[in-house]
Amino acid sequence: MSVPYEMAPCPACSTTSATVIATREEVRDELEQLWSFQTRRLHGNTPADRLYDRVAFSQDPPLRLVRCDACGLLYRNPRERPAALIETYRDDAPTEPAMRALFENQRRSYRTQVRRLVALAGTGAGLEVGSYVGAFLDAARDSGWDFRGVDVNETANRFARERGLRVQRGSIEDSADDGSFDAVVFWNCFDQLPDPRAAALVARTRLRRGGWIAVRVPSGAFYAAWRARLRSPMRPLARALLAHNNLLGFPYRHGFSLHSLTQLLERAGFRIDRVFGDTLVPTADRWTRTWARLEQRALKTALRPLPARRAPWLELYGRAP
Repeated sequence: MSVPYEMAPCPACSTTSATVIATREEVRDELEQLWSFQTRRLHGNTPADRLYDRVAFSQDPPLRLVRCDACGLLYRNPRERPAALIETYRDDAPTEPAMRALFENQRRSYRTQVRRLVALAGTGAGLEVGSYVGAFLDAARDSGWDFRGVDVNETANRFARERGLRVQRGSIEDSADDGSFDAVVFWNCFDQLPDPRAAALVARTRLRRGGWIAVRVPSGAFYAAWRARLRSPMRPLARALLAHNNLLGFPYRHGFSLHSLTQLLERAGFRIDRVFGDTLVPTADRWTRTWARLEQRALKTALRPLPARRAPWLELYGRAP
């Protein structure tokens, strides 16, 4: 039986020198804080499946988080081997009600990404990597884009197909022939891939001349800056900022800084055209207490004007030559 973890250099720039940002014990403490934070904001009769992506995540907590000394990428080291990671996401199966709620919540939010794509590229044929329940595919269809999706999770693919969306099981390597698309997008997926650098290179081959790549990721720089304040008098604010943006405990494989993500995409052959700072999509629903819903809205409204380098989430649009 193979060991599911391996030591690795920086996945973005291959540098081996890195600084420890959080130990296993510190991450475990953050997850306990997250549980306390979220359960206080939810009604007591909240179904267990609605805790998914709030206090329960697909991947196990990281054994250690480090930051690359060269490019600033935050990543797990040791990290899960690619086969173990793909198996985790392939077998992850939320309930039907949970997927319906996720679909409706995300579909409304993805209208922003659709508007940005239309403004930059008009309409055309596109590929979403990590399409999951198909919320973006559905929002893009209404705008005139012809997007298809690829995802390793067949349960989510089946849910998307039932809504008339075109999806296939697999990774970006399993997608259509080279030069087929006007846009390739990675929403909330690029940070979880086994090898984001390789995925960007494959995306380049899938695009027509002048095609677009769009990537949305959590900011490792924001996480590192605010987690350092969890033991200071600013702890309540730091915990709220991290928890409302799904960063407390850092349930991601990679945490890009603006520099590390820009560098990776440029080395893959893209010219960065637009950069946006953002927050996590709204997660409040009918199980969220009223005061907590207002708190979340106020905090995220206050964060949105931040420049990208200081925002909790990053969104970059690049163009192939």
